[in-house]
Amino acid sequence: MKTRELRELKAEELDQRIREVTQELRDLQLKHRTGEGADKPVRIRLLRREVARMQTVAHVRKAGK
Repeated sequence: MKTRELRELKAEELDQRIREVTQELRDLQLKHRTGEGADKPVRIRLLRREVARMQTVAHVRKAGK
């Protein structure tokens, strides 16, 4: 998701999306470490960046900016 789309989400939706993507990231990291998920290792990097982007939007909201 783009940052603009993330800003349009409600706080509850954003928190839920963070949890979902974080869980997907953990699953992929576990598969990668066990050797099962070598198909798309770039997906791990993309998910990490997406989680960081969402957490940044959530933090800015809480800071009141």
